[in-house]
Amino acid sequence: MEACSGTLFSTMPNRTFSLDEAQILLPILESLLRHAINGKKVIEDVDNELQETAHRVFLNGGTMLNVVHLARRKAQREKAIRRLKDALAEIDATGVQVKDIEIGLLDFPCKVDGEVLLLCWKLGETGITNWHSTSEGFASRKPIDARIANAGKKRSMKASRSSC
Repeated sequence: MEACSGTLFSTMPNRTFSLDEAQILLPILESLLRHAINGKKVIEDVDNELQETAHRVFLNGGTMLNVVHLARRKAQREKAIRRLKDALAEIDATGVQVKDIEIGLLDFPCKVDGEVLLLCWKLGETGITNWHSTSEGFASRKPIDARIANAGKKRSMKASRSSC
């Protein structure tokens, strides 16, 4: 699976998050993202091993192969594909957008003054501290200001009052 500039899935396009809601989800999403990245690495490792084996067979004009080992590696690859797809689907189900699995880049749609912006987080960062517009990308990230930090708090307060 290659890095892409768009989302990998898009089943919840209308979900938006306040900064607080997004921050709360980070530990779970980070774990899912690490599972996806690990799965991708297994897939790449197995693909490289199989390609090297095929090349060796070609150069030698045939060779004895450890079929059991190759079958086991193919099964590991299939399991990794399922883990990768499952992890990405779980992230997608929250409404968070996976923008780049290579660097672990996630975007959280956030409604600010009637406009949807993207809270941007990269694997390894301790929290969400940046944002960009929907027409911009990672390179255009800006620090979160008070306007964005407070967006959605009124909605959250109303929801908690109505549940009392």
